[in-house]
Amino acid sequence: MSGLIEHTLRGTWTPSGGSAAPLSPRALRWLRQRIGLAETTTPAVPASLLEVPDSALPETAREELAALLGEQHVLTDATARLGRAGGMSYSDLMRRRSAEELAVPDAVLLPGDPELVQAALEVCVRHDIAVVPFGGGTSVVGGVDALRGSKAAVVSLDLARLDRLVSLDPSSRIAVLQAGMRAVEAESLLAAQGFTLGHFPQSFERATIGGFAATRSAGQASSGYGRFEDMVTGVRLATPAGEWRLGVAPASAAGPDLRQLAVGSEGALGVITEVAVRVRPVPVHSRYEAFVVDGWQGGVDAVRALAQNRVLADVTRLSDVDETEVQFELAGAMKVKALQFLLRSKGIRQPCMLVLGWDAGSRAELARRREATLGVLRGTRAVRLGRAVGETWRSHRFSGPRQRDALLDRGVCVETLETATHWSGISELRSAVRNALVRSLRSGGEKPIVMCHISHAYETGASLYFTVLAPRSAQDPLGQWQQAKQAASDAIAGRGTISHHHAVGADHLPWLVEEIGDIGESVLAAAKQAVDPTGILNPGKLIRPAR
Repeated sequence: MSGLIEHTLRGTWTPSGGSAAPLSPRALRWLRQRIGLAETTTPAVPASLLEVPDSALPETAREELAALLGEQHVLTDATARLGRAGGMSYSDLMRRRSAEELAVPDAVLLPGDPELVQAALEVCVRHDIAVVPFGGGTSVVGGVDALRGSKAAVVSLDLARLDRLVSLDPSSRIAVLQAGMRAVEAESLLAAQGFTLGHFPQSFERATIGGFAATRSAGQASSGYGRFEDMVTGVRLATPAGEWRLGVAPASAAGPDLRQLAVGSEGALGVITEVAVRVRPVPVHSRYEAFVVDGWQGGVDAVRALAQNRVLADVTRLSDVDETEVQFELAGAMKVKALQFLLRSKGIRQPCMLVLGWDAGSRAELARRREATLGVLRGTRAVRLGRAVGETWRSHRFSGPRQRDALLDRGVCVETLETATHWSGISELRSAVRNALVRSLRSGGEKPIVMCHISHAYETGASLYFTVLAPRSAQDPLGQWQQAKQAASDAIAGRGTISHHHAVGADHLPWLVEEIGDIGESVLAAAKQAVDPTGILNPGKLIRPAR
């Protein structure tokens, strides 16, 4: 029943291509009926037809970098450069699929340790070359676009070789991980020692530890384990001004917490090379199950009650009516009819699905925590769908990213955006963003589906995560989404944060100053001047150039 929601939304693209997970005949029939999907297919342009300009990296700089890193770790071939040309947003994928002009780095650097990262930055400072740190390449906000800014050349600094578990302190429960380590590998290495990060965002299979820190990532189990910045106890960065290390104690009153300036800095204030993180014992028991509540506001009230009574499940995820409809429809005809009959018999007229998941070290702890959650939930007329639905969501939450490619092949505009606000403004914000998206996408005669869910809840508020499915414009596919995203961002401004966990990147930069104010923008600019006076680090992201 997880079907077409978040699992479809982080399409994977590599220069060598890859097959898309096919859509079922039922899913195709439903899409044609629901959004007016055309019968024709729109396959991707082969990577061999994408235009890759010649490298503009000065030969003297290339020679110096090759002497430092090794010839095999300074790549200027088209395939390597194309593989770091942008992230995973709909716009990124469409540019690659349609042979649109791409921002391609002039070279790819692959340093093997933090000291070489620092040394490579110093070379780039001397030659005034822009540097874009690159981890898993999962940014959906233009965070890894190879923008040159005022520089004549730009390199992608790929941290893939920084993939070590540096240390594990089981007494303090702190692990030090190199920034290029992928989350999957980190979990495997920690699990072998009996620990887990508990950080499982949708990007889990591709994203890196450094990327999590650089973007203030939030995992699906953040209600239990916290957001990634809650896990960071220390950080090591390479900057043009020199190496920067932060974090010596579990808490400190030695001025503002500068770790929180480094965490979320998106590669604009330094290249994160190591991250010290809090870890927890691997849970022995887990339980996931699903419920249905009647109506969006009823669901919001239920999640707020759980948060404010401090009995949230580790995973607490509320889908609105539209998202629930999609999940039900893709479950199969017989299951849909049975579900509809069950819910009508229980008086549910506007079903909103709530997935709850708990991790625990013992059966007793699991039972105690579950009972505390359900004790609050019982006052909301929630209808239990059972463990099978919850476990299905859990088992498929990372399994279908290539289904997004299948949707793109079928001419679907499919993308996500997210925000957060306080409880008193949640429903107003959802309505404003949803209406903005629908108005924009209907302007061309399309019949969009705009879905929303809460996936991260706090005592004071929650996140809103929107998913859009619409027939793709044949005339201007990129402009179609860019106009809709601008309308949604305008609706968010003044009502919520421009990003809860996707970060700022290039895409959200126009709305940042309204959120942090002119003084806040000046503070970021001053920090940039302190660590990167010539402005080589990730131009055009997070911090606007001085005017």
